[in-house]
Amino acid sequence: MDRSRPTRAAALGDRANRKGSLAHLATPGAEFTLRVTPRASRDMIEETPAGLRVTVTAPPEDGKANASVTKLLARALGVAKSRLTLIRGATARDKTFRLD
Repeated sequence: MDRSRPTRAAALGDRANRKGSLAHLATPGAEFTLRVTPRASRDMIEETPAGLRVTVTAPPEDGKANASVTKLLARALGVAKSRLTLIRGATARDKTFRLD
């Protein structure tokens, strides 16, 4: 395996973590389907055909992971955290957010 080039996931993850990197998706009323992995080694967002895949370092306790996901998604979209609403999946790995 050629180790000189980063993997596709790493390349997308680095780009997706930049502020406003998903701004092209930020339209009012848009809904985002996420697959969340808590307690990961780093915070990262990946665009996949099935939706967005998010990994966060926060544990899934007392809403810490949800807060971390909201903050990371807002940063990637280039919007305020208060504009994102969790509409489905508060205690599940599959979540749906709406941009107000």
